Amino acid sequence: MRNGLFAAMLLAPFAFAVPAAAQSKISIEQNFADSLTTPPKEDLAVSGGFYVPAYSSVALSQGKLRVDFSVTLSVHNASETQPPVIKRIAYFDTAGKQVESFLKTPVALRPLATVSIFIPTDDVRGGTGANFLVDWAATGEIAESVVEALMVGGIANAHYAFISQGRPTRTAGKK
Repeated sequence: MRNGLFAAMLLAPFAFAVPAAAQSKISIEQNFADSLTTPPKEDLAVSGGFYVPAYSSVALSQGKLRVDFSVTLSVHNASETQPPVIKRIAYFDTAGKQVESFLKTPVALRPLATVSIFIPTDDVRGGTGANFLVDWAATGEIAESVVEALMVGGIANAHYAFISQGRPTRTAGKK
């Protein structure tokens, strides 16, 4: 009886936990409603994109050992006054095949607000060469967003965390 009660006490916190994989299926529009605003009605005359390297797995020990990582992609609006419209957030694997798309329709990000995408540790579809593409647009000149991926994982007692910064792939000026 005592052992059963002790086990129940240890496992009780996990009874209401939502699996990480299920959390990733919540839409950006639902999960980050406070970070979003109405998209501008004016023409989106400026556009650009970011390539963000991410690593859902990393090979160690001459390739004999693999460490899996959770990945959090964050898109930060660096403008204090204007909302960029995020047109696409797509996740690709090592071979360049699209694994998942995270936006059904474009969203506008409030000034200084952030949206994030979470890939759980057990989702290794991206592999060692995973990456994201983030496309954006704006009505005019705007401070470029900050886009980065945070990887967190570990093996035994060793824990690792590192950041990969997005690199602009293109910027198109006014027409």
